[in-house]
Amino acid sequence: MDKITAVFDSPIFINIVSVLLLFTVIYISIKMLHKGAFKLVNDNASKYKLKKFITFFGYLIFVFGVLLIFNTKLSGIGTALGVAGAGIAFALQEVIVSVAGYVTVFSSNFYRVGDRVKLGGIKGDVIDIGILRTTLMEIGDWVNGDLYNGKMVRVANSFVFKEPVYNYSGDFPFLWDEIYIPIKTNGDYAYAKRVFTKILNDEVGDFANSSQISWDKMIGKYNIENARVQPMITMSFDQNWITFTLRYVVDFKSRRGTKSVLFDKILTTIQNSNGKIEVASSSFEVTAFPK
Repeated sequence: MDKITAVFDSPIFINIVSVLLLFTVIYISIKMLHKGAFKLVNDNASKYKLKKFITFFGYLIFVFGVLLIFNTKLSGIGTALGVAGAGIAFALQEVIVSVAGYVTVFSSNFYRVGDRVKLGGIKGDVIDIGILRTTLMEIGDWVNGDLYNGKMVRVANSFVFKEPVYNYSGDFPFLWDEIYIPIKTNGDYAYAKRVFTKILNDEVGDFANSSQISWDKMIGKYNIENARVQPMITMSFDQNWITFTLRYVVDFKSRRGTKSVLFDKILTTIQNSNGKIEVASSSFEVTAFPK
């Protein structure tokens, strides 16, 4: 009995029990705060961000609580941290930078869940932002166009300090895209420009109107020019053919589908033009064969 009593009275046992109790209290508190916060916030983005912040600060409190439990004197905390600080900073430098990146992502709005980004050379949609890593649903690679290829990629948050972060859907969730249409020089280019303009206005006019609102907000936030978001057609020609460049704004998730619809409309118009518009192509004439 004396040995059992001695174990229960030992400082190590008391410290372990204290750590378990602290973990239980913090875990329950985090769950209760999650439920309470979700009742106050309506949109999913704010709920997700609030959940991450509560969990992060819960872990932080637990770490400091463990330090207090295993250091009976408060003055010992500074000494312990000072001795271990250099070794921890060297061994866990990537982890520390990733945690700093996590705080920076949330505080600076580098990107949010649902944004389409290029991070660490990987392009995809952000589906989760963890304390150490950001999870992307990758697009591209062996798949042409802006479509998922099925791979989930986890990128360290430290990349926000090491490489550029490309956000395709941040403050301006639209992209400029272009289509090139070569037609023969003997065609009716005025008619071609007129019908191509109508196709653009019919198919992407709504994107232009929506993007104008977002672009006006960008002008108020950044030192940026008042770029044109309405559909635009420019023309150039040489000795071979006339090239029409169809420039337009499209939602970042609708780029490939919109381009397919535009090509379908343009090809149908060319076929129904009764020869006014003909697609140009390179041709070669062989005049002699070497002996």
